[in-house]
Amino acid sequence: MIPNTNQMEMFERGLNGTRADDLQVSGNHYKEMPIQPWAVMESVLTRDEFVGFLKGNIIKYSMRAGRKEGSDDANKARHYQLKLQEILHGTDPRSKS
Repeated sequence: MIPNTNQMEMFERGLNGTRADDLQVSGNHYKEMPIQPWAVMESVLTRDEFVGFLKGNIIKYSMRAGRKEGSDDANKARHYQLKLQEILHGTDPRSKS
C-alpha cells in the first residue's frame, strides 16, 4: 500500500517534534484509551525488552507492508521507528532512567 500524502506529512511532523504518542496510524482506537498499550508495556518491561518489542513490530510491519489489503503497514512500521528513535535517543521524557 502506498501511504497517502497526509500520512507522509504526519511522519514528517513526527520527525520534527511531534512525539510518537501523539500520532495514530489507521484510526483512533489507541489514542482514545486513557493510556496507550505501549505505555503500559514500557512501564512493565525492561528498557531492553521494550526496545526489542519496538524492533519486532518494525520488522513485522515492514515485512507485511503491501501484502495485506487495505492496511497501512508501512506507516505503522514508521510509527514504531519513531518511538524507537525517541527511546534510543532520549527524546521521550519517559525514556530517562
